[in-house]
Amino acid sequence: MRFEAATIKDIARSLGFSPSTVSRALRNCNDISETTKQLVLDYANKINYTPNPIAVSLKAKRSRSIGVIVHEIASSFFSQIINGIESVARENGYNIIITQSLGSYENEMSITRMLASRSIDGCLISVAPETADLCHFTNLQERGLPIVFFDRIVEDLPGHKVLIDNKLGGYKGAHHLLKNQCRRIAFIGDSPLQYITAMRLEGYKKALEEHHMAPDESLIKFCPHDGADYYEVEAAMQELFDGDHKPDAIFTSTDKLTIAAMRCCRDMKLNIPGTVALAGFSNMENTDLFCPSLTVIRQPAIQMGRVSARLLIKSIESKRPVADYERQLLPVELRIGESSKARVTVLPSDVLPLR
Repeated sequence: MRFEAATIKDIARSLGFSPSTVSRALRNCNDISETTKQLVLDYANKINYTPNPIAVSLKAKRSRSIGVIVHEIASSFFSQIINGIESVARENGYNIIITQSLGSYENEMSITRMLASRSIDGCLISVAPETADLCHFTNLQERGLPIVFFDRIVEDLPGHKVLIDNKLGGYKGAHHLLKNQCRRIAFIGDSPLQYITAMRLEGYKKALEEHHMAPDESLIKFCPHDGADYYEVEAAMQELFDGDHKPDAIFTSTDKLTIAAMRCCRDMKLNIPGTVALAGFSNMENTDLFCPSLTVIRQPAIQMGRVSARLLIKSIESKRPVADYERQLLPVELRIGESSKARVTVLPSDVLPLR
């Protein structure tokens, strides 16, 4: 049986009122008696009546809906961002439509068309790693749709942008490994087209340069599928450890790459941190439960979601077209676990270290 929501006409028919009387009673109009209002409200509650959002949006010329495009909903990082977005949207009377591109440019184009057809009021977008052609975004902007880019942004497009300090995150991770006596630190990132990858790599290189070390390009690997394709990460790890000059540490630029690299180390019988130290970006809540516990760069994901949603709603409700765009840079946090622990040199029993 097809479900049909209760309507104003149903209430009017049951109570013997006209539809216009019921409508005005529900809107608390002054020309309707308190007795009639109470009768209508009581019956509406009894049958779980809610206004038709499509009819309301047509009248108000606003759907009070926000589109959200993320890379992957299952990611702990993006799920936390969605929590932040939803909390702000709910506070302001907006609904959100959550979609995922799964890193695909084709998916992203299809999603933007679908969201536009739903008459959304604005869109929050984390750009897919494959995306190079930006026409689907510029088309929406030219039609006046407010857009806020977050996390995986595009520098060439106008609009509010919310991101973490990716360069600082890359620097903090590499600097920590260098401080723990690591000297050949491999960097594994996702698509080199991604802004976040470029910035995290730049921070990694800055840390090396501060320690008077030139970046070794043979230690820098890219996995464009961001860890979703385990064999891609495995191939990168094989290249790193097949040569004579193996890395003594690995720094990964995303959540999935961190876990994939740890799995590769297990499969390749590489002891962490005895043979190779490991640090990387991750927003998983249980990194301390791994063996060894993981050293991670943690991002303020919920805050990113909240800030992004506030900026979008401010743009939607602005009485004038927004011309001055904000760029909000959020801080990162280094959480140290056992995976990056400094090596302990084992000396013969008859040799004492210098004091």
